[in-house]
Amino acid sequence: MLVYLIKKVFYGCLVAWGVISIVFILFNVLPGDPARMMAGQRADETTLQRIREDMGLDRPKFIQYLSFLNDLSPISIHHPEKYTNAKTVLQISKKTTLVFKAPYLGRSFQSREKVGTILMQALPNTFILAFSSMLFAFVIGTSAGIVAAIRKDRFYDRIILLVSSLGMSLPSFFAAILIGWLFAYKLQDFTGLNLTGNLFEVDDMGQGTHLSLKNLILPAITLGIRPLSVVVQLSRNSMLEVLTQDYIRTARAKGLSYYRIIRKHALRNSLNPVITAVSGWFASLMAGVIFVEYIFGWKGLGYIIVNALNNYDFPLVLGSVILISVIFVVINILVDLSYAILDPRIEFA
Repeated sequence: MLVYLIKKVFYGCLVAWGVISIVFILFNVLPGDPARMMAGQRADETTLQRIREDMGLDRPKFIQYLSFLNDLSPISIHHPEKYTNAKTVLQISKKTTLVFKAPYLGRSFQSREKVGTILMQALPNTFILAFSSMLFAFVIGTSAGIVAAIRKDRFYDRIILLVSSLGMSLPSFFAAILIGWLFAYKLQDFTGLNLTGNLFEVDDMGQGTHLSLKNLILPAITLGIRPLSVVVQLSRNSMLEVLTQDYIRTARAKGLSYYRIIRKHALRNSLNPVITAVSGWFASLMAGVIFVEYIFGWKGLGYIIVNALNNYDFPLVLGSVILISVIFVVINILVDLSYAILDPRIEFA
């Protein structure tokens, strides 16, 4: 298992490096002067030149690329005074030190705040939204899939399959607009739900912030529609396959009731592929979360990315893309490991 894990981490690092390199190249061929974006259109050439020197933009692109990788690496080479809170690993010379630090993603063009700080403030909101949507998809999807399998080729089965097929083909941005318009605008008097809002809201009476879980309902349902449809199909097919196994026939021959067989024997074995699929979809939700968060005003990574693109805040966009790619890699590694843990028939190779 250790060798398998090392291989997966190595391949994951290669994927992350490839994404980082491609993103760096793309953002460096885009039009616009980062120094002027930071200083404003009225800045003089002396100020712009000073900003370019401070950000290293006056150096060759290859040197900028190496410096960018050095800033991202947890173990990197720097001047002792550049990272005062970094842990020194090795003193190479008076002006060069090998340090252990958090990855540095630069500073926002707009707020001048560290990109890493901005992303870490937004990441919990995105994680809560993604987790809630997957929980919704798993609970409703497995329940509907099991009902469809038990009622195979009957009315409930056909309706569930039809609805799941429609949900699978529904784009996230269109679903967000439709659900927001229906439940937060047309039916707002009955639902009491807001079109936009965050997990914590400022109290109208000036008593700080308060938790507002109702703002999570619409974006979580919207984001969970597509994975719910996949879970319905997977759980139905898996349950139908399990019900044809020999041990199910043996349980029936012993006189156990049909629903007890479903609950005690078939359900657990049929959930293995569903659980692994849910784990994989958790990473894929990052693609749809951008539109959903922006439409519902949910201040997570997607909301930050859209605003950063509108403001040409390239370091913030670049940092967001890198963070999402790393999340993809980490979750895919965990999913691969979960296959062998959940299914004894699979061995580490």
